[in-house]
Parts: sequence; structure tokens; C-alpha cells
Amino acid sequence: MGLNDTLSQDRVHIGFFGMRNAGKSSVVNAVTGQHLSVVSPVAGTTTDSVKKAMELLPIGPVVIIDTPGLDDEGELGLLRVEAAKKAMAQINLAVLVADATKGLGEKDKELLSAFADRKIPCVIALNKSDLVSKINSVNITTDVVRTEENKSEDIKTVYTSALTGEGIHELKEALGDFSRAIPKKENFLVADLLGKGDIVILVTPIDESAPKGRMILPQQQVMRELLDYHYAFVTCQETELSDTITKLSVRPKMVITDSQVFESVAKDTPDDVLLTSFSILMSRYKGGLKSQILGAKKLSEIKDGDRILISEGCTHHRQCRDIGTVKMPGWIEEYTHAKPEYVFTSGGEFPEDLSDIKLVVHCGGCMLNEAQMKSRVMTAKAAGVPMVNYGIAIAAMHGILKRSLEALPEMLSILQM
Repeated sequence: MGLNDTLSQDRVHIGFFGMRNAGKSSVVNAVTGQHLSVVSPVAGTTTDSVKKAMELLPIGPVVIIDTPGLDDEGELGLLRVEAAKKAMAQINLAVLVADATKGLGEKDKELLSAFADRKIPCVIALNKSDLVSKINSVNITTDVVRTEENKSEDIKTVYTSALTGEGIHELKEALGDFSRAIPKKENFLVADLLGKGDIVILVTPIDESAPKGRMILPQQQVMRELLDYHYAFVTCQETELSDTITKLSVRPKMVITDSQVFESVAKDTPDDVLLTSFSILMSRYKGGLKSQILGAKKLSEIKDGDRILISEGCTHHRQCRDIGTVKMPGWIEEYTHAKPEYVFTSGGEFPEDLSDIKLVVHCGGCMLNEAQMKSRVMTAKAAGVPMVNYGIAIAAMHGILKRSLEALPEMLSILQM
């Protein structure tokens, strides 16, 4: 893929934070060279997080997020603050824009502590430096984030002026330095599990929930990765799997299926052919697969009245046989013989308070970036609440979890834990 083809969720996400009227949106526009955000002398002009995928040198493909001011007031202001906090779960790098004529306030320092807790590198952009006659007279302290876990090298300070352009190049270079320090691991969905000449069968049901005229994102990503690494694949629906295997002149190495038809596909997949799902591969790709396999064990402990959070990373029109709100509760109740209560969230919604939740059941997260997915896993872990992925949950409830992990032998040992 070229830079412009990089999926949004795979780009470096950079969040711009700060108090109202520190010039945050003006700095965003200066950094991007675009009128990405509306600017005004009126405090609180940015009312919601503004997100833009673009190319930003010297980093490359990025997503820029301009957040509302974190000192906003009133009922609407609280909603804007919540939007800014949610953006924090998405980012790899942070820019804290502060007024150079005032220095860092208490809320700025609270933000720095929050970045430190999440291990997010931060550049402090002291904006309006053109108004400061003696830069050195501004008292800047970053001691609040100098801890054993977060050394001072995770913070850089740059004086900027969105009005004159002073320091904007240095700000981008500082972001570039942090970006280069982000581990550049080559994540695979499936290609590293295959060998030369292997053929894969992809089972992609076309039902009422399938988008018209296209494939869903995990299917697209797997297909593209197989093509990139020169592996051949055949695509069929679940009703055609047996016939497809029979017609192939060579034995397929693996069958990858939509999790909704896991049970029937498992019956039609020969024992000598590996079996897994798009959802399980996506969990492997995003991180958190180990903890979610452990979370599957908690399904058998669900009792009447237990609250289960079923969360999806995207928003879509609910169908009569929707997997999250209809099929998943049905499978859970059939498996547990219990009548739990359900909480449903979608898109960017994910509760910070999970104190009344017994189990989180989450989709594959194809529309979330790695930082978002890991943030949700961490939130559940911090609350002591087990979390399981759709594909893992479905496999566990249909007695084929071990079978579905044979393609990932390093994960099989977790089932014994």
C-alpha cells in the first residue's frame, strides 16, 4: 500500500488538547497547512472533536484530532469535555497547546499526568509566543510527569506562534521524533501463518446484515494481505463450503470464516484443515487476544441478572437478526441457561465505569485503531472485568474454541490457564 492507501485505523493518531482559547485550533491549522478547524476569538469555538486523515511530514500518514477545550463550562461544556477525553483513547501522540503568556495551569498539568498514565508521548506547544517579550520569564514545569514510569524524554516543549508560524516546523519535527520511536512492528492478520503454495478458503455469508455490493472491512483486509503476500484464496458462502473443498485439486491450508456461521463451518471443515475466524484474526492484529481467550472462560459463570456489556466499535443500522443485540444474547442464554441483563454500546461509546458489569463482549474492532482497542482492554482489566471477543465467545459457546486456535498454537496453552 502507498501512504495514501493506509487505513485510517492503522495511521499514527495525533491529538491536540488544551484549554479554551489557547490557540489550539489555530496551531492545528498551522501544522496541517489546512483550515481543518474553525478558529475564532470566542472561547469554545471547537464544539466536538474534529478528525482528519492526511499526510504530515516528517511522519507520513496520520489522523489529526482537534479536541474541544477541557475547561469548557455548563451542560454542553461537559459533553465537549467528555468528547475530548474519549479522543485520548485513540491517540498515539499528544500535543498540549498552552498559552505562552500564562504558562501551564493546573488543568494542563492534569492532562500531562493523564498522558503519562497512558504512556502517550506529548509535545507541549507554548502558543502565542509572539506576545511574550521574554520567553525565559514564563515558568514552565513538567515535574508532574517525571516519574519512574514516565521519564522526561516523553515530553518535549516547543514555543510556537500560529500567527507568525514561529516554532511550527519545530513542533512537527518533535512529533516526527516521537513517531519514529513508536515500535514499528509488522502486524499480520494471517500471512505469517501460511507457507509457500498454501491456499485459503474464506467463508463470507451474504445475509440481511451484509452490506450491499461490498465486503466488510475484516474480509477486505484479509483478502488484501493474502494478495500482498502472494497467497491464493477462494471465497464462498457457508452453504458452499463442502462443495468448494471437494472441487479444489489441493487441500486448503486454512478456512477463515465469519464468526456468525462458526458452528456450521466447523462441521464442514475437515480435521486436517486449520479453522479460525476473521474476528479472532482481528483480535490478534489489534492486540489483546490472550486476555480475551481467558475472558471466554467467564461465560460459563454468567448467572441470572448479571450485567453483560455488548460493545461494537462501529455504528450500523440494526437488522432483525443483528449479531450484537439479537444473536449474541441468544447464544449466551442458550449456553449459560441464564437470563442476564444487557448493556449495548456502539461506535466511540465505551463506559469508563464498569463496576456493575460482569463481562464485556466486544466485536472484532475492525473500525477501531490499535490504541482504541487496547484502551478498552485496559479499562476492562483495570476494573477487574473479563473481556471476550465476538469470535472467541462464539467459538467457546459452540465448543470449538480449541479447534479455532489450532492455527495459533502459541495461544492453545492459554486454555489450560
